[in-house]
Amino acid sequence: MTSRSAEDESHSGEQRLPRQDWIVLPLTGLLTVGLLAGSAEWTARRMFWMSQTSVYNCIAMDDPSTGFRGIPNCVCGGKDAETQWTDYRFNDCGLRADRPCGPKPEGSYRVVLLGSSFTLGEFVQREKTFAALLPAELEQRTGRRIDVYNEAIMQQSPASVALRFPEFVAAKPDMILWMLTPWDIQQAAVTLPHFGQPVKRTFMGTTRQRVLGALKKKPLDAAAELQKIVHDLLMTSHTRLMAQHFFYESQSEYVKAYLAGDEEQTGFLRSEPGAAWQDYLRQFESYDLEIERRARAAGVPLVAVLLPYRSQAAMVAMGTWPNGSDPYKLDNELRSIVTGHGGIYLDILPDYRGVPNPERGYFPVDSHPNEAGHAVIARLLARELTGGQVLALKTGAPPQ
Repeated sequence: MTSRSAEDESHSGEQRLPRQDWIVLPLTGLLTVGLLAGSAEWTARRMFWMSQTSVYNCIAMDDPSTGFRGIPNCVCGGKDAETQWTDYRFNDCGLRADRPCGPKPEGSYRVVLLGSSFTLGEFVQREKTFAALLPAELEQRTGRRIDVYNEAIMQQSPASVALRFPEFVAAKPDMILWMLTPWDIQQAAVTLPHFGQPVKRTFMGTTRQRVLGALKKKPLDAAAELQKIVHDLLMTSHTRLMAQHFFYESQSEYVKAYLAGDEEQTGFLRSEPGAAWQDYLRQFESYDLEIERRARAAGVPLVAVLLPYRSQAAMVAMGTWPNGSDPYKLDNELRSIVTGHGGIYLDILPDYRGVPNPERGYFPVDSHPNEAGHAVIARLLARELTGGQVLALKTGAPPQ
C-alpha cells in the first residue's frame, strides 16, 4: 500500500505544472502570435505602402455649381496600396492633358471624353491610359487625324456632367464619348460626394486612446471593447489587404467572394436588381434624358459606353455564373435608356469574352484598371467606334 501511494504521488507530481508556468506559457504563446502578426503586418506595409498624397490634391471639391473639377496648372502624385507611384499634371483648363487647352488641331476629328476615375486614369500614368492610347488606335483604323480631349475628372457623376455640359460643348467636339461605370449609375444624382477631413497618420492612430478608454470600463465591458478594437485593426490592416490581393488573383474565388457582398455592392450584377438599384437607374435615366437633349441642341452626337467592373469582366470571360446573377443586366438596361432617348450606345462588354483573364487588367482589391486594362479598353473602344454606328469613324468612311 505504501509503495502504491508513493507511486501515485510521483505520477501526480509529474503531471502538475509549476505555478509560474501557468503565466509564462500563455504569455509566450501570446508573444509568439504577436510577433507573427507584427511580422506579417510589417511585411504587408512594406509591400503595399500608401502615400500621404493622391490625385485629390489636384481636385477642387467645394463647388456645388460644377461638382469636382481639376485645379488648373496643378501637379501632384500619389500611390495606393497596390499601385505604382502615379503623377498627375493638369493643364490651364484643369484637365489631365499633355498640352495646353485650346481649339482642336486643324483637320482633326475631336472626341470629348467624359467620365469619372476610370476615364481620368487614376493610378495609371497619363500616357498609358486609354484616353492617351485611343487616338493612335483610331487613326490606324480610319486614316483620320483624331484628337481626344479628355474632360473626365474624379467623381464626375451624371449630375456633374449635366452641370458642366456647356463647357464640354464649348470645346467644339465632333463627338462626345461618355464613359460610364456602375459607380456612375449608383452616384448619378450626387454632385459633391462627402469626403471627411484627412486623418493624420500616427503610430497606432486612435487605437491607443480606445484601448486606454476600454481599460477604464468594467471587466466585461472592457473585454467586449477590446475585442471590437482587435476586430477593427484586423479589418483595416495591411495584412488583410495583402491576403485579399493574392486571394483575389484567382478568377473563380474572386467572383465568388464579390457576389457574396450585399445589394449595394452587387445589385448591378443581379438578374433582378433590388429596389435601391432600380432607383439608381431611374435617377440616371432622368440625367441622361437632359444630357442627350442638350447634345442634340448643340448638334453633337453623344455616344455612351459601359466600362465593366473587374467582377463583371471576369464573369463575362468565365461564361457561367450563379443563378440569380447576370453580368449583362446593367449593360442591357443602359442600352435601352440611351438609345430610347436617341443616343448611340456602344457595347464593349461582350468583347471581354475574347480577352483571356480580363480581371488581370485591374488591381485585385482596388479594382481600377491597370496599364494592361487600359490597353484592352483602348483596343475594344476603337473596334466598336469604327464598327459602323459612328458614321464619321466607320472604317473606310470619307472625311466629313
